[in-house]
Amino acid sequence: MIDIELIRKNLDIVKRNLQIRNYDVSLADKAYELDQKWKNLKAELDNKRSEQNRLSKEIAKNKSLIESVKQLSKDIQEMEKLEKILKKERDEILSILPNILHESVPIGKDDSDNVEIKKWGDPKPGIAHYNVKGFRFDYGAKLSGHRFTVLEGHIARLERALINYMVDLAISNGYKEIACPHLVKPEIMYGTGQLPKFEQELYRIERDDLYLIPTAEVPLTNMHKDEILEDLPLNYVSWTPCYRREAGAYGKDIKGYFRQHQFYKVELVKITYPEDSWKHHEMMLRDVEKVLQGLEIPYRVMVLSSGDTGFSSAKTYDLEVWLPSQNKYREISSISNCTDFQARRIPLKFRRDGKLEYPHTLNGSGVAVGRALIALIENHYQDNGIVIPKSLREYVKTDFIPLQLL
Repeated sequence: MIDIELIRKNLDIVKRNLQIRNYDVSLADKAYELDQKWKNLKAELDNKRSEQNRLSKEIAKNKSLIESVKQLSKDIQEMEKLEKILKKERDEILSILPNILHESVPIGKDDSDNVEIKKWGDPKPGIAHYNVKGFRFDYGAKLSGHRFTVLEGHIARLERALINYMVDLAISNGYKEIACPHLVKPEIMYGTGQLPKFEQELYRIERDDLYLIPTAEVPLTNMHKDEILEDLPLNYVSWTPCYRREAGAYGKDIKGYFRQHQFYKVELVKITYPEDSWKHHEMMLRDVEKVLQGLEIPYRVMVLSSGDTGFSSAKTYDLEVWLPSQNKYREISSISNCTDFQARRIPLKFRRDGKLEYPHTLNGSGVAVGRALIALIENHYQDNGIVIPKSLREYVKTDFIPLQLL
């Protein structure tokens, strides 16, 4: 959530941010108007309360004040109701205003305006992963429907090996492993910005009013909710299944294992001092690059444009891997600095020099395991089998998987 003081003192900044993000600019004006009404009413309410207290003390000496105090009490009750309504309406608008973008974010309408800043590796032809045995799309559809898949044998083992490799690499880079719940309360989803904006993308357990997590970012970032942190940064890694309805992705990536309703992801989260967050953003980018370089998968790094940057993020890097079956680069990781936006929503604070402040939160896929699996298979196909990169061999216990074994 953006700081209300920004709306009060720098409304033009908020309006421009909405404009370059392709949001309704009038939302800023509505939030400002409601906040002004709330502030004015609150000031009037405070005056009424002071007057009520003053007269109440004089009643013993002057009984004629009783009716005046009663009227003041009625007025205060009505004003308190209106004050709550105005605050609720203002906060509802604040809850759907996106984070303020960093000045370095390129201005653009959508993903076509994202800017490439780096390439690594040499893209080559390969095999389409969906032609490899071990991906049982028929079983997935039988059990759960469209966009669910069963993995068999060496393919299932290879996915498990990728998880272990990514988690171990993150730990060696200074992250602490966390095993967290896959079901969370609505307020936890709100804290990281999934609610209310992305309700339609989520799976909800109605009976218990819990949500299946779309990413481990949600529990990891909220883990210290309502705590006062004393020592930063905090660096966390967690692997979890992720659940997404992909309601806005109808008709996209129908074929293969690329876009699923359930998939594994290794997630990185940092909670930092505000002045250090941009340094840590670059560090997290390098940490994720190490994953792909270790797997010897060609990739490129993109800076997302203003129109493509996520709701909670101030700036996002996307890493895209080369997929021979699609003959193009596809996103496998997003690395975002959310500044103090999520911390204000959670809330999450730290103490420094006796004062409470909001830390900055960062998150990054380190990486989406299913997409790493298909990128590995497609890019390392050779001589009727899959060549296993050196970094993964201790986990797979082989350097080559013949296709006939899949």
